[in-house]
Amino acid sequence: MTHTPFGFSTVADIHLQWGGSKSLGDLLSARFQTRRSLLVTDRGLIDAGLIEPVEKSLRAAGFDVTIFDQVVADPPEAIVTGCADMAKSRDIDMVIGLGGGSSLDIAKLVAILIANDQPLSDMYGIGNVKGKRADLVLVPTTAGTGSEVTNISIITTGETTKMGVVAPQLYADFVLLDAELTIGLPKIHTAATGIDAMVHAIEAYTSKFRKNPLSDALAREALRLLGTNLIAACEDGTNREARENMLLGAMLAGQAFANSPVAAVHALAYPLGGHYHLPHGLTNALMLGPVLRFNASVAAPHYAELADVLNVPGTGDVQARASAFVAHMEDLMDQSGAPRRLRDVNVTDNSLSMLARDAMKQSRLLVNNPVDVTEEDALALYREAF
Repeated sequence: MTHTPFGFSTVADIHLQWGGSKSLGDLLSARFQTRRSLLVTDRGLIDAGLIEPVEKSLRAAGFDVTIFDQVVADPPEAIVTGCADMAKSRDIDMVIGLGGGSSLDIAKLVAILIANDQPLSDMYGIGNVKGKRADLVLVPTTAGTGSEVTNISIITTGETTKMGVVAPQLYADFVLLDAELTIGLPKIHTAATGIDAMVHAIEAYTSKFRKNPLSDALAREALRLLGTNLIAACEDGTNREARENMLLGAMLAGQAFANSPVAAVHALAYPLGGHYHLPHGLTNALMLGPVLRFNASVAAPHYAELADVLNVPGTGDVQARASAFVAHMEDLMDQSGAPRRLRDVNVTDNSLSMLARDAMKQSRLLVNNPVDVTEEDALALYREAF
């Protein structure tokens, strides 16, 4: 068997350790010479008491620590540039992102912005980052985005629009997976972020152009870990085994889609986040079922393989197994407790045409979908999800 040429990239150093964030200073001092650190996070994590032991560990290991706690969901450009300005004023040479996907995405961009003079506006798109970056450490607190191992940052660039920066400089130097940090995540957020990670694995596995043997292997294992632990993590948020497996699965899914990009589920999810300020994981969950069915005409063989990964019961031909996979995913989402219809999260039917128009702007994602998506298709998918 011969292989189509492919490349695969990921972060250099990944460490999994329950409670490891409380020893972050020791972990970093053994790996880095830089000591002037910026910790990028959100106020909620500070109020929850998660940041204090991390800061204490860093200071005990000889790090100077500046905290930026103004991260918000769907962060606008002003948050990114404000964080970068703070970092420059403190002569920061290491950026530590600790939090959900928004904190990690901001940390990645700030590490670049403080190391060169290229404006953020020139970085949007694929491969447009020209300079180097400061040392970059990422510590996720949700099992969802996989941002800790991707070369992608998503920023809100207008009232409702989002744009991505995709560049190799966004791969971190060091990633810590500490599932203890995810213990306090409420059930609905555990469900939404977990389904988000499953979407990453599925879309990486069915991506049109860059799907490859390494991304496939990671996507399959990610889906196995996520699919067999999602409900346990939702039902008992203190379940260490479920939490660690979810965090590991989300990371593997991130590695998969960083190399075999996501597609229509994400393209249709972004306008929902932009217009209705819904969490990214939730918008992916809302659009997954309709897009799975839409893509089945082409992706059925892949769905059948993923049905086997999840030990979906039943037999039959490829179409039957593919249908069983879609049904299984919808059942998992039902059990998780995540909202299932657009109307359940206050999306109005008179906005669906506008959402469809906006979704078509996500050409970077739509090109990867196994089936071409027109604006009429997008509208039909929103109506199915409504």
